[in-house]
Amino acid sequence: MGTLMVSISGIRGIVGDGLDPEVIVKYTSAYADFCGEGKIVIGSDGRITGNIVRNIVAGTLTAKGNDVIDIGICPTPTVLFNVKKLRAVGGISLSASHNPNEWNALKLLNRLGEFMTPGENRLMLANLDSEKTGYKPWDRIGAVSNYPDGLTDHMDAVLKLPHIDLGKIRARKFKVVLDCVNGAGSYVMPQMLMELGCEVIPLNCEKTGVFPRLPEPLPENLTGTMNLIKESNVDFGIVVDPDVDRLVLLTEEGLPFGEENTIVQAVRFALSKQRGNVVANLSTTRAVDDMATKFDCKVFRSPVGEANVVNKMKEVDAVIGGEGSGGVIYPALQYGRDALVGTIMILQQLADYGKPISEFKKEIPEYFIRKTKVEIGDSNPDDAIKSIAEKYKSEKTNCEDGVRIDFDDHWVHFRKSNTEPIIRCIVEAKTEMVADELIKKYENELF
Repeated sequence: MGTLMVSISGIRGIVGDGLDPEVIVKYTSAYADFCGEGKIVIGSDGRITGNIVRNIVAGTLTAKGNDVIDIGICPTPTVLFNVKKLRAVGGISLSASHNPNEWNALKLLNRLGEFMTPGENRLMLANLDSEKTGYKPWDRIGAVSNYPDGLTDHMDAVLKLPHIDLGKIRARKFKVVLDCVNGAGSYVMPQMLMELGCEVIPLNCEKTGVFPRLPEPLPENLTGTMNLIKESNVDFGIVVDPDVDRLVLLTEEGLPFGEENTIVQAVRFALSKQRGNVVANLSTTRAVDDMATKFDCKVFRSPVGEANVVNKMKEVDAVIGGEGSGGVIYPALQYGRDALVGTIMILQQLADYGKPISEFKKEIPEYFIRKTKVEIGDSNPDDAIKSIAEKYKSEKTNCEDGVRIDFDDHWVHFRKSNTEPIIRCIVEAKTEMVADELIKKYENELF
């Protein structure tokens, strides 16, 4: 049986073994029915199978009568931005994000340039059962047009964000190592950094679409990047995933800044300019709460997933939000994770701070987070999670997304993955030793 994961954000699978042409046609057709008449924006993260998937998607959409605006290889947040800018009825980012080369995906957006809400997703999925294809005759099919300015428009909007002092950033003349894992970031990140007066030492910025390492920006996958930083006398390192919605920073010492700290620094930036509510998902560090407390602001938690974070942000009118995987959502630009936004925020903060990023990190509350993936085998993941929730029902629990249990000195979150056949277990504590001990304890309690 092929590998195909269906979630609120779309479909993701292994090309030729789950994400097959007929599957792509089926879901694209259902999505077109959900969108209705109008133009739909598409873009891909640059991986090799992007052309095949793009052709199938574009062909299906035009057969349904939709005009397609193709912005080419670009970050997922660039697709989001252009759906709204171009007043399209929807958008599809062809990207499997941090998954390896053999994967691809259709990330499905609504007419607001955001991931579909749960209700919208249900409406779209209901179209899968329709017996009517809705394909148009020859004289009513849609057309495909290219829009090469999509990338530039997005970058220019980031450069014009409020509270950004371009002159001050440029005066610092930051020297950075940039690792784009040969994905969509290679098409915009070097240009944006140079526009900001940075000297860029590129690594994995070739426009090949072939990832030279595992693309998820975890420390164990970034040893080469860290070594280059140590050899190059730079101010810091910037790493993005293939579709540039996740930002990971490395210090001038070639050490992890911490992917969880990407959102913490964004919260610090946003709240220093405008007080307001903050939203983070249930798997994100407590340091967000500590940082918000410094500004007398409140943090709200949402289930994991960009759409869920955005929904909660709108509900509480948050000024900043995101996820601990390196995702920053800044409504001043758009409701979507955007590594370009996170990058300009850290550049502004370091320009204001005037000290190395390693010193900047010391001012962020320190916690130690451990994550593990537990293969579920033939077991029912929902039953396993319910058992854990029952065991700890006397503690502070949140069951909106699996179960998160908060203790005074740590928290743990169990949830089944939307993209892999696993249960994720995440623990955060105040020391490495305690975090290491707890992750083993909870992993053993699952089955």
